[in-house]
Formats: sequence, C-alpha cells, structure tokens
Amino acid sequence: MRILFISVLIFAFFPLTSAFAALPPLIGMEDFFRNPERAAFSISPDGTKLAFVKPWEHRMNVYVRDISTGNEKRITSSTERDIEGFFWKGNDKIVFVQDSGGDENYHVYITDITGREARDLTPFENVRAGILDDLEDDSNHMLLAMNKRNPEVFDVFRCRLDTGELELVAENPGNITGWMTDHDGKLRAAYSTDGVNGSFLYRTNENEPFRTLLTTNFKETFAPAMFAYDNKLMYVASNLSRDKTAIFTFDPEENRTINLVFEHDEVDAGGILHSKKKKKITGVIYMTDKRHYVFFDNEREEIQKSLEAFFPGYEVSIADVDDEERKFIVRTYSDRTRGTYYLYDSSNNSMSKLAALSPWLKESNMASMTPIEYTARDGLKIHGYLTLPVGIESHDLPLVVIPHGGPSARDAWGFDSNVQFLANRGIAVLQVNFRGSTGYGKEFWQSGFKQWGRKMQDDVTDGVLWAVEQGIADKSRLAIYGGSYGGYSALAGAAFTPDLYACAVSYVGPSNLFTLLESIPPYWEPYREMEYEEIGHPVNDKELLEAVSPVFHAENIKIPLLVAQGANDVRVKKAESDQIVEAVRKTGRDVVYLVKENEGHGFQNEENRFDFYRALEEFFRKHLGSR
Repeated sequence: MRILFISVLIFAFFPLTSAFAALPPLIGMEDFFRNPERAAFSISPDGTKLAFVKPWEHRMNVYVRDISTGNEKRITSSTERDIEGFFWKGNDKIVFVQDSGGDENYHVYITDITGREARDLTPFENVRAGILDDLEDDSNHMLLAMNKRNPEVFDVFRCRLDTGELELVAENPGNITGWMTDHDGKLRAAYSTDGVNGSFLYRTNENEPFRTLLTTNFKETFAPAMFAYDNKLMYVASNLSRDKTAIFTFDPEENRTINLVFEHDEVDAGGILHSKKKKKITGVIYMTDKRHYVFFDNEREEIQKSLEAFFPGYEVSIADVDDEERKFIVRTYSDRTRGTYYLYDSSNNSMSKLAALSPWLKESNMASMTPIEYTARDGLKIHGYLTLPVGIESHDLPLVVIPHGGPSARDAWGFDSNVQFLANRGIAVLQVNFRGSTGYGKEFWQSGFKQWGRKMQDDVTDGVLWAVEQGIADKSRLAIYGGSYGGYSALAGAAFTPDLYACAVSYVGPSNLFTLLESIPPYWEPYREMEYEEIGHPVNDKELLEAVSPVFHAENIKIPLLVAQGANDVRVKKAESDQIVEAVRKTGRDVVYLVKENEGHGFQNEENRFDFYRALEEFFRKHLGSR
C-alpha cells in the first residue's frame, strides 16, 4: 500500500558499557523537531543566486540570496502551510507547490525573485497538479499533469507562465499512470496499466500515436529512467528475468535491450547520475547498509573525491549544480547530524559554508546508528539498524522498534530525528527492513505480499526478540511505534503479540484493511487490483483481512495505546484511527488520541509536531521509564 522504512552479529559491536562516553544532556524535544535553520538550497542556472527555505511566521518560506553581495530576500509569504517544494524557472522566477491542510491537492505557483505576489497557475478546487517537465529551455512554458477532467487520471497540459493559459497536450485515455518527456520536452513515452499488468508505450515524435512496446506483470520492473541525450536510446531499470533491478540501455525503435550498464549482486540499482553539459550519464547510486557510488566519468569521480576530502567521515552528496557545472550545492550528513549545505566552486576548489540545518544539535550528543542483520524464524535474512543511547550501559535498555512506512520502502542509514530523540531519552531504537521492503530484489519484496500482520510482522517481532536475546533490550520495557504502514504494524503488534510490548504508538496508521482499501484516493484507482494482490482482496481474502485487521481484535489490546491522526489524511482516513480508538475504549481501556484538523498524512506544521512529540515523550516516560 502506498501510504507516501548473523544471523548474530559479533557482540563487540554493542559493548555492555559506554563508560568512555559521557552522558549527554537531556535535549529539549523541540530542538529535534523544529524547522531547520535553512534547507533545500538550490542554485540559479547562471550560478549567481541561491534559493532556499527558512522559517518565517513558523512556516518554511522561500528566500533568494545574491551570491556576490550576500543580500537575501524572502519571496513567499505562506503562513498556513510550509512550502512543499520549489525550483528555479530561469534565473529570475521560482515555481513552488503547496497543498491545503494536508489534502494533497497540490497547486503550482510562480513568483519572481522581487517577491511579487505569487500567482496560482492551477487555481482549481479538488484538483491535484504536478510538474511533468519544467521545460528549462523554454522561458515561458512548463508541462503540468493534472486530474482536472477526471479525478482518477492525469492529463498533460502546456502552461503559459505569463497568463496561466493551459493547452491540452495529451488526454489520458483512462489507463495511463505515468508520462515521460525527452530532453527537448517532447512527450515521447508513457506507462499504462490494466490493474495488474503494466505496459510501456512509446512514440518517435509527438505527431504519432503511442504504440505498446512491452507488457509485464506489476510484480516485475521495467522502468524507463531517462532518455539518453541523443533522444533515441533510453536508460531503464529492469529486473526482467532476474531478481535484482539493474540499469540497461534500451532501444525503443527496435524494442530491445542493448547493454548492461550496472548491476549489484545484493541489492537493486538506484538512481542515475548524469551531466547535461556533457550529455552523458556519469554514474549510478546503490544502497546496501549505506549509500555508494559507481562512476563512469573520471571528472565526476574526481569531484566526488575532492568533496569527500573536505569532509572525511561524512556522507557527501551534490544537491544541485549550475548550467556550467562549475558551482555545486553540496550536502554533508551522517547518522549523528542532519548535515550542512556548502557552495563548492570546482574552478578553484573552494568551499564556503551556507548553513547547517540544525546547528543547535551537537554531534557529540547524538548516538551512532549501526547496521545489523539477523535471521527471521523461517531462515530469511533481515537487515536493519540499531541505535544505542550515549553514556548509558548498553544492557537491559528500554527499546522501541520503529517499522517503516510504505511498506514498499526501506530504512536507510543517516540522521533520523525520531531515533535521536528517543536515544537521548535513554532508549535503544531498532529499525527493521522486514520482508516486503524494497531495494533487496523482487523475491524479497514479493515475499511480503498478503503478509500484513503475518510474516512481515513476524520479522519485526523477531528483531525485537533478537535484541532481547543479545542482552541489549529489557523484555519488560519494549514498545512499537510507527507511521503509516508502521502505524498499522504498531497496532498489529499490540493486537497479535499482546504480551511482548509494554505500549504502542500508531501515527496515521490503518486499523481496518477493508475500509483502508475502500477509501483509497481516486488517483490510486488504477492500482486497486495491485493493492488486492499485495494486501488482500476484500471478498476473495475476506478471512485473511479480518484476521490481520487490528480493529477486529481490539479485545487483545491490553497495553497502553497512543494514536495520532490528521483529519484531512487522504491515504489513511481519519476513520481508520477513529475505529481502533472506539474499539479499544469499548473494552474499558483508555487510549491517548491526538487529532489535528489542519493536517493530512503526517503532521507538517511545526506546532502540531511539537504537540505530538510532547505526547510521545510523556507516553514513553510513563510506560517505559525512559530518561
């Protein structure tokens, strides 16, 4: 469900004492969850200006800074909702997107860098809009995708920026779930579905109709990533006739795969690095326990080495680059810091600091995140991460397991505010990439089908038991906490392993798989049959869904429960939380229930996050005896 993670290691990795590390101060909750000082830096195409977001009136708004003078100006004035995302349109305009109260009906806005009032380019009620192609070589147009005509599907429009005029470029026949342009902004490819089978569609130019090149079951991947810069060949991610997704070149005219570009024997291939200036791909990314690069371009590899030389011991990534590919926005991070943005000039190998995201959090007070693996009860190897509090004996600790959302997603190494907040309270934190997680091949992903509350939940349970067996966790002070699918897993843990946990927290988590499937957003309708295969069919798998829906087993929930929900959530409706709260309260047990009327699938506004984590802190202090 898209609800947008050694068997025994050598024990020396987890010493029984942290005598050499001082006990850090108890850091205020708000410091972990307040808005960053500045974030999301982006450089103008000509390399003369920076755009970024920073707080104004407690909301993240867009600012622009002149690099030569240092002068900066706020150009958006949002007071109800953070700016969700933005990008440069040329050197003097900013395009940004924003929804209302978490309803996910995003509007596309444009403003210039003088701070003139932004214009809504998609001023339609109950319509979700997004940018398909910014048409960077066309100063006055963009391609937008909108479900304006039909809430279930997205048509493509060419938007004239000075007037907002919309020209229909492609009308969705009803089965297109994705569109793709070439490097000239021409609509050349699409992806369709009949519910469980996906087809790749292609045309040589926009004057031709699309033709189907191949059809695969949704359980397999054939995903075009980008056109080559000749606009003829394509780069695709595929796991056809293999388990792990690899990168290939593909000739759509001849409808055949040509060359293998990259594969890894343990994990799926990740993103592609490319250079517009050189008109070539320069490398790929893949994720094992941490992120790794493989480069195909010597200059790009040397740049990476230069950047890493500036910041030994940190992960270093390029967030943005100017058109000349001379000035780079660089982001550093680790498991103990949210990171810092820098401006790097490759012409003279100079580095200047732009901003730390959370300078008030000292790395020395943060805990290390250690990759782990263990064997589930049926022999499957499970990967995850364990974070132990600093300055406290690593034995018989309270432990919180945090199953990730998705569930078609995965946890990754790096800074996590939830994890560090709990570790600072003296709690060990376990994150588990249970079966059904992505990144480990299609067999591992598919092994989670129809296993909500069953083997997927067993993997989480087995991870907790592993931590107890290692002497790390106190079996009387265990908790489960998650958001979205992780919230479901928390409810399932409370209902199906009632003697394991001392308490549970569900954050925008579903409780009734029947009503969850009934209430999917209209634009997910093309995926309904896939959801039935992944989760279960409400008729054909009725007994299964009843057995694994926590709401039907509320009488088993005997532990304290905290539930948090956004009233405008379109992915997991408020009714999901209402049902479980009512069902548990009917058994005579109380539930702490927090609802925010101006939020959706997760709390975005800072004051709402504070309310949730304040409640979470008190909940764990009371039921786990946390610091």
